[in-house]
Amino acid sequence: MSFERVIPDPGFAGDDGTAALEVASVLAAYDAAPDTGHAAALAVLQDSRVLVPVLAVAGEVEYDEAGLAHDKTSDMATVLITGRDGRTALLAFTSMGSLQAWDPQARPVPVTLRRAARSALQDGADAVLVDVAGPVMFAVEGDELNALAQDLVLVRVGPGWGWVRSM
Repeated sequence: MSFERVIPDPGFAGDDGTAALEVASVLAAYDAAPDTGHAAALAVLQDSRVLVPVLAVAGEVEYDEAGLAHDKTSDMATVLITGRDGRTALLAFTSMGSLQAWDPQARPVPVTLRRAARSALQDGADAVLVDVAGPVMFAVEGDELNALAQDLVLVRVGPGWGWVRSM
């Protein structure tokens, strides 16, 4: 009896790790005009692929006869950072380049920004912080974070923006 090992497709077949052109463009426009470009950037980012970093953290440590410590076990964990105001954020990156600029040892987990928002709330974070190392830092927090986590969709409504239930 033989078994074929099947790894589920995360939904990003053919992803080469670069930021989508539309994502890079909308973040550049947001950087030029943050007050007016935030909603438009979020509308593009909400279902875009982001890379959530995971890092190895030491579990149990054992000591050899010389007293040197050696990792006995390690675990992989997502990264939360704490801002000066005490709030925490889950990190996400639009490309491998921006992730590696932050930490070359981090492993990428591709998810949609919407999934990252759900994970952030499950971890007790207050925000998702996109591209903390640049080229353009973008924060999703508060009502926006909650709306994304609840699968609401940000759409253009007349001259403004509004949240609707996904179909």
